[in-house]
Amino acid sequence: MIMRMRVLAVVVVVSTMLVVLVESGVVEVGVNADDHSHNNTEKQSDVIIDYGRVRKVAARNNVTCVLVFGDSSVDPGNNNVLSTTMKGNFPPYGKDFFGGRPTGRFSDGRLATDFIAEAIGYTKTIPAFLDPDLKDADMVHGVSFASAASGYDDFTANISNVLPLSTQIKYFMHFKLKLRRVLGYKRAEETVRNAVFVISMGTNDFLQDYYLDPTRPHQFTIGAYQNYLVNNMAHYIQEMHKLGGQRLVVVGIPPMGCMPLVKTIMDETKCVDSYNKLSASFNSKISEKLVSLKSTLNMKIGFVDPYAIFVDAMNNPQKYGLEEISKGCCGTGTIEYGDSCKGMDTCKDPSKYVFWDAVHPTEKMYKIIADNAVAAANKNLFMK
Repeated sequence: MIMRMRVLAVVVVVSTMLVVLVESGVVEVGVNADDHSHNNTEKQSDVIIDYGRVRKVAARNNVTCVLVFGDSSVDPGNNNVLSTTMKGNFPPYGKDFFGGRPTGRFSDGRLATDFIAEAIGYTKTIPAFLDPDLKDADMVHGVSFASAASGYDDFTANISNVLPLSTQIKYFMHFKLKLRRVLGYKRAEETVRNAVFVISMGTNDFLQDYYLDPTRPHQFTIGAYQNYLVNNMAHYIQEMHKLGGQRLVVVGIPPMGCMPLVKTIMDETKCVDSYNKLSASFNSKISEKLVSLKSTLNMKIGFVDPYAIFVDAMNNPQKYGLEEISKGCCGTGTIEYGDSCKGMDTCKDPSKYVFWDAVHPTEKMYKIIADNAVAAANKNLFMK
């Protein structure tokens, strides 16, 4: 069945820099501790993170910055300057961001990549590369080229007039030129070589493209389309490698059938099984392709599947301090996202919700994922 709807992406990004922590003893899973912070140590559910040690591990591994590619899960505001309706730079978005300011992030606050930046000690946020106020000092610690509503299929981005992955990589090339002017050629190349590249996308290719627009279904079966997307991903990873990328984390897609909007459109009260099975299938294909690329490119590649983490939070909300798992915080929580969320009333406490709007997670959920995904990450991303 073709689902007639327009949906923004919500690939849940996971912790990238924190991958190193499992190896180094910085993250302890399943330790019972009180809920208070002590010095640089923060507890989030079952995970305790010593941020002081996080920063030491990052320094020991010469981690320089985070370079992000993807969709709304990791777009901090690039779409603000584009001629597209796919924006989140108005209230109530940003309700819990610093100063209650909407930035273009499709959430009430920060994204997982922002928490990563804070964990390694450089900055509390990852800025948008297209932000007209971006300063050289902020740029050297990492930027995001991501664009909400984008995907592995350039046609997906073209539907909404946002940045396809091919264009995001072109902006990365511009970033390299700017970095050379700021740091000099040698240091700029070292910065890129020691950076962590993150790719987080894929949801829009199905929900906004294949299940909305008739073009791709006429060309591909759903299985063939998954293969097409994975091959596109591989091509762009090869391009990143040619441009100096040595470390990469690719994030799979979440259980799409559990999004409030998907459940509403499909007239279901529970997660839609067919969409969740598609998510699992696609994640499996991504993982298999990355194994091959890791060998052929001699590149350090980690894959994180957020599916289990996301489902666990919904099946065991009390474990994470959550209460509402079925609807979003904005408006009715069942249909509103993007423009339809604009100016709407919100729930009293978003930190008790999994979803901020009918598609995107809350800051609390992004933090949960960032803190807990390390257990599923590739432990050898930084160590030989």
